[in-house]
Amino acid sequence: MNILYCGDNNIKDGLIISILSLIKHTNEELNVYVFTMKYDKYKPLSKDVIKVLDKKLKEKNKNSKIELIDITNIVMNCLPTANLSTRFTPYCMLRLFADKVDNIPNKILYLDNDVVALKDFSKLYNLDITNYDVAGVFDYYGSHVYRKKILIRDYLNSGVLLMNLERIKDNNLFEKCRIRCRDKEMLLPDQEAINTYCSKKLIINRIYNEQHKTTNKTVFRHYTTTFKFFPKFRTQTIKPWMIEELHNILKDYRIDDILDEYKIIKDGLNG
Repeated sequence: MNILYCGDNNIKDGLIISILSLIKHTNEELNVYVFTMKYDKYKPLSKDVIKVLDKKLKEKNKNSKIELIDITNIVMNCLPTANLSTRFTPYCMLRLFADKVDNIPNKILYLDNDVVALKDFSKLYNLDITNYDVAGVFDYYGSHVYRKKILIRDYLNSGVLLMNLERIKDNNLFEKCRIRCRDKEMLLPDQEAINTYCSKKLIINRIYNEQHKTTNKTVFRHYTTTFKFFPKFRTQTIKPWMIEELHNILKDYRIDDILDEYKIIKDGLNG
């Protein structure tokens, strides 16, 4: 299975946890690709992290691998300038350059670094998306607000996307998205661009990108920002590496074994 992550050195905590969760729930060969770049004050993802994770992947399946790909030169040709002052860094939009990177397989599962596997995810990966650009889950909040047709929900969350790069290359979907991110400021730049231009989306069950509350059926838990309304309206952001908040606020102990291994790896990297 082919997996894609994107980001700078700040994603390392989430990347470690997410990949450890993948390893736990599959014995299949995993080919993991990580896009990074050099930009402004941000640092590219450390190669030391990649080396440790490559060893972990190979312990489970000797044919698995992880590859760090610096796409600075590619991104600079269409930098998302209109969105550089938003709360999202350019690294959030690196997935939109997947069609421009050599040797990336045509079928690949993109995951945000705050996505954790809780079950075997091969059924998702093996979906037939020959006639679709992407397969994804409704955005928990956005699908009720943003839609092309009033009575039809079609707005996807971009944190878990099974992508058909062959179709995306043929119809220039990501090219259109990159230009929109360059020219138009948006609240959720890459996600809004994909939903604007993608006409062939396969809508899949929310168990593959659960953004609100973990259940016994959840395959991928996506720890996104949620809204709380009592005792007063506020946002709540708790990521997998925020272990104290994960336990005390979300009462979530499902990935404690993964977090134990994550802490050992992190201590080794910091030592």
